[in-house]
Amino acid sequence: MVKIFIDEFKYFLVIILAVLIGSSEANGCDLFEGNWIIDNSYPLYDSKACPFIRREFDCIKFGRTNLDYLKYRWQPSNGCVLPRFDGKDFLEKFRGKKIMYIGDSLSLNIYESLLCLLHAAVPQAKYNQVILRENVTVTFLDYGVEIVLFHSNLLVDIEVEKIGRVLKLDSIKDGQIWKNFDLLIFNTWLWYTRRPPGQQWDFVEYNGKILKDMDRVEAFRAGLKTWAKWVETDVDTTKTKVFFQGTSPAHYHGLEWGEPTVNSCLNETTPVNGSTYPSGLPIPVDIVKEELKNMSKPIVNLLDITKLSQLRKDGHPSIYNGNHGLDCTHWCIGGVPDTWNQILYASLL
Repeated sequence: MVKIFIDEFKYFLVIILAVLIGSSEANGCDLFEGNWIIDNSYPLYDSKACPFIRREFDCIKFGRTNLDYLKYRWQPSNGCVLPRFDGKDFLEKFRGKKIMYIGDSLSLNIYESLLCLLHAAVPQAKYNQVILRENVTVTFLDYGVEIVLFHSNLLVDIEVEKIGRVLKLDSIKDGQIWKNFDLLIFNTWLWYTRRPPGQQWDFVEYNGKILKDMDRVEAFRAGLKTWAKWVETDVDTTKTKVFFQGTSPAHYHGLEWGEPTVNSCLNETTPVNGSTYPSGLPIPVDIVKEELKNMSKPIVNLLDITKLSQLRKDGHPSIYNGNHGLDCTHWCIGGVPDTWNQILYASLL
């Protein structure tokens, strides 16, 4: 009994210290370097009690029985502490304010994770949900906190013209809506790599020229430059806090994590051991960091979740999803996206 009390006291002491010492690199902590450890106090919520999870991410509902993936906690290196997510505190901090996630289905992943984390903290709180095509708005009425998912696969515009669908790498018209929010979390990359029939455009407009196609990495870089310029010129960052969600990795090639005979995430039940990923970081990671560095002021915070997510080959829906396909791109909820939001929360303390 005494040992249990001492262990619990140590745990709460760690949480208190985490709040006191903060979580930024300025305090000597890099929350994105570390490893995954078993923590029997996890998961942070029961996904079966969350009303916001879509069938794509609802792994338990669709048959996943090995639930070890829910028991891992991200442990930053060098003795740094990642504060436990406090949903009530989060809602109080944003009382009367508006939050928006902008991006593709990986933004939907982190968005629904946040809703579940908040709902678990205040399960009796009243909320309102409005779904308009691919955009979702959930308002926690007792707090006046509005949380929006704005679906935008590429961030820049696609317009239908006489010649067809044109990807306009120099234009962001939806920014007129985005800039009115108090917290913005952006994400893009996945759809820049799509080829027909999944490709969303027929032509590319870049630097005043219409092209049938262009190098996809360079298209991504160009779109990101346009977005960065928009943030600098249109967003009042004294009122609006801006984050860019780093590239989320997929796990279809076991060679990347040291298992060359494996060709998907199916049957993966444990993270990669340690804190390094054999294949290194994907191409867009350096591009994002370079473009953020090139901005005139450090006004965008990078939610640099790539490496920590690379280590979680066990965290995908695989076949346990409502779409009945093999998915090693998105993530189960609860699961890895909860840690993304936990780091986001720590960055806001």
